[in-house]
Amino acid sequence: MKVFIDTNIPMYAAGKDHPLKASCLEIMTSVANGALEAYTDSEVFQEILYRYFNINKREFGLQIFDSFSQIMHGSVLPVRHEDMIMARMLANNPLNVKLSPRDLIHLAVMHNHSIVHIITTDRAFEAIEGIQLIYPS
Repeated sequence: MKVFIDTNIPMYAAGKDHPLKASCLEIMTSVANGALEAYTDSEVFQEILYRYFNINKREFGLQIFDSFSQIMHGSVLPVRHEDMIMARMLANNPLNVKLSPRDLIHLAVMHNHSIVHIITTDRAFEAIEGIQLIYPS
């Protein structure tokens, strides 16, 4: 089973104590040791940097970026022009109104790579037809 790893998973795994931290660490360990066929996209890395640079935790954000990059080496999908066109098309679907522009891009990348499972804490994906959300718990 192929899964897409959303931005919040490595962030919770690396973050301070939180009810989701242990589950997210377990997910990242499963990806790192090859037990889980996981993919992400280049936009996830932009999200990590954006978040931590914005809250003045630049070095911590760079550490998360580096660790996640090492774990995902070879499994980072590019955001291509056809993904952007698909994201724009998906934005017209009323079921997708709760998705952020970044999530629309993730959804398009997933669709264009035949990935139907996403590991995320973002409940907005629950309403998306054909996508199965795996919530860490």
